[in-house]
Order: sequence, then structure tokens, then C-alpha cells
Amino acid sequence: MLFALVVFSIFSYPLEANAQENGEGKIVYIIPIENTVERGLEAFIRRATNEAIEASADHIIFEINTPGGRVDAAQNIGEILQDVDIETSSFITVKALSAGSYIALNTDNIYMKPQANMGASGVINGDGTAADKKAQSAWIANMTGAAKSKDRDPLYARAMADAGVDLPELGAPEGEFLTLDAQTAMEVNYANAIVNHRTQLLLELNLSNAEVIESELTFAEHIARFLTDPVVVPILLSLASIGLIVELYSPGFGIPGSIGLLSLVLFFYGHIVAGLAGLEAVILLVLGIGLIIAELFVPGGILGFVGIGAMTGALFMSTDDVGHMAMSIGIALLASILVSVVLFKTMGYEKGLFRHIILQDATTTEKGYVSSTNRLELIGLVGKSITPLRPSGIGVFDGERLDVVTEGSFIDTDQPIQIFKVEGSRIVVKYINE
Repeated sequence: MLFALVVFSIFSYPLEANAQENGEGKIVYIIPIENTVERGLEAFIRRATNEAIEASADHIIFEINTPGGRVDAAQNIGEILQDVDIETSSFITVKALSAGSYIALNTDNIYMKPQANMGASGVINGDGTAADKKAQSAWIANMTGAAKSKDRDPLYARAMADAGVDLPELGAPEGEFLTLDAQTAMEVNYANAIVNHRTQLLLELNLSNAEVIESELTFAEHIARFLTDPVVVPILLSLASIGLIVELYSPGFGIPGSIGLLSLVLFFYGHIVAGLAGLEAVILLVLGIGLIIAELFVPGGILGFVGIGAMTGALFMSTDDVGHMAMSIGIALLASILVSVVLFKTMGYEKGLFRHIILQDATTTEKGYVSSTNRLELIGLVGKSITPLRPSGIGVFDGERLDVVTEGSFIDTDQPIQIFKVEGSRIVVKYINE
């Protein structure tokens, strides 16, 4: 009996070892990192990694295909990856550029498809210009720090972010950012292996028989990623401002106002889901809108200015990139000013809400209002001056005393004068020789 147990153990051990080598009984999470890196992606990765931790996953694979994006979002994602105790791998399917390369450097392993590349990680502003030296220095330190944390040569990470590094043998002479293709990444020990697809990657990781769980963006996260995109934010704010401006020129409350309010709702919804905005920002926004509405019924302008300030404050409270938010608000303000000028020239204040809050009546001559009597019948009358005209004085015409003025010449008392021009209350006379 004992002999049989020993024989069974000897023959079953290779089977158990083979099962362990193929990852049987293990759990692998696949988390996609696609499109622009922004705060919505950060919120998704935080949720997905927490789910992997709660499920006691044995490995997390990040499938990366991104052109880069926001530095702050990439830094936060890097912190998330550094805090995960589970082994992590990046699988670069197409490209991991800029912020994408930083995310890859924060994982334990990097695998690449044959045509994939990573690098080109210089920091640029929203307008396409190079960031200031302070921001560049901090980013270079982040890149090299990420490489060091995973025992990779920091020189190549620095060359990805610093164009001053001279690596002509890798196609990155001074003045160019380093971009590594799959083969070169292998040569500098940045890539563990080149694989053609996920199945081959799992085989390389000895996880071919592991349970694979794919994390997917929820509908709300899809919306949040789109709405927090740096390009979409100024568009939403512009639509909000233009919609509300057009509504002022429209009778009732219609499509323009609905578009404006919907744009504001979408902006705050996306930023709340992404974890950028809180309840306090929403309360401040509602307070600002209420004060602006109250301004329509309370004269003075103070409530309106406070309301605008409250709404602006709510926008700044919903971002951690003050510069980008200031630029977005500036774009929206410029767009609303242009639309206001066009609408004023074409429609004036005679339609929409303005007709209720702006006085339209005018005391015009056509409506019978005159500021003074224009006595044109006096022209041609002859009289005499009863005071010296220097050049103004008094004259008498057909027994009526009138205040008169000459065109500049002096006329003495008791001189014959004639009225030749009447302009409102101004009666102009000249000396005549009888």
C-alpha cells in the first residue's frame, strides 16, 4: 500500500507542476488603456485594479494603445500601479507614446507586438508649444524614476522625455525624442519579449490555463472619458455660453437654452464620474444660476456679477488643471461675445428676454415729443436791439422781446437787426442797413 502511494506521488507530481506552470487555478485581469490618457481613464483604472485586488488576482495585464494625454492623469495612474502588490505587465499592441510610455514603465514587465513602439514623451502645452522648464524637469524625473523603480536603465526613459540626450545609434540624436520599436526595446532591456497576440503573451507568462477576466468600461465611464477629454471641455463650455446667449434673443425658453443647460449638465456629470467635481461644485453652480436669474428682477447688477463669479468658481473647482480650465473659459467667453455682437446687429433688443427687461419707448419727434419749440416763422422779421449784442443780447420784434445772438460780430443798442436763422431756442440775427 505504501509503495503504491509513493508511485502515485511520483507520477502525479509532474502533472501538478505542469498545471502550475500553465497557470491553472490562477486569475488574470486584462485592463485596456486606449485612446487619450485623461482623468476618466484614471478613474476606470482605479476601479479595475481595485476589482482585481478584491478578486485576489495573480496577474494584471494592461493592454496599451494610446498616443498619450494629460501628465497629471498619467502620474496618478503611475501611483496606482506602484501601489499594487500584484505582478503587472504592459502589453503594447500598437503604441504607448508620451503619457502611455510612462504608464508602461510603471509596470513590472513590458511586452510588445512586433509593430508596436513606445516613447516620444516630451511635455507639451495644450496649444502645442513646449512646456516650461520646470514642468519638463519634473516630467523627466518622473520618467527616470519609473524606469529605476523596475530596474530599467533610466537613460532611455530620460531620452524619451529629454530631447537634449544624444542617442544617434537609436535614431534619437540631440534634438529628437527617443522612440523605441519592439526590437530596439528588446535590445535595451525595456521589453521582456515580442509577442504576436494575447494567447502568446499568456503562454510567455506561464498563464495559458489561467482564468482571464477582461475589465470593460461601464457606460458611465465611457461618457466620462469623452466628456473630460481636453478637447471636449472647451466645446461644452462654448455650447453652454452660446446657447444661453442665443436664448436671451429668443421668445420663451427653447432649443438654444436647452442645449446650453444640457452642455453644463454633461460637463459636470463627466467630471463627477471622473472624480474631479464634488457636490460643493454643483451647489455653487446652482447658486450662481439662481443669482443670475434674480438679477433679471432686481436692479443694480451686483447679483449678476456674484452669480457669474459663483459659476466660474464652480468650473475651477471641477478641475485640477487651472491653466486648461482658464483657456477653456476664455474660448467660451470669446465665442459668446462674437455671437452676442452678431445677434445684436441682426436682431437688436426687440426680441426674446431683452424685450421684457429693456425699455423700448423713446420720446421721439415722430411720436410728438419735442424738447423745445422751433419757431421757424420768426425768420425774416426785422427789429432792433435793445441791449448791446456781444454777441448775445435782447432784441424786440413786432413788440416781442427775444433772446438773440449774432454770428460773432458786435451790434450796439438801438440798431436795426434781422432774424435769418432759428435753431431750436437759438435765434441768430444780423445787422441790416436801413
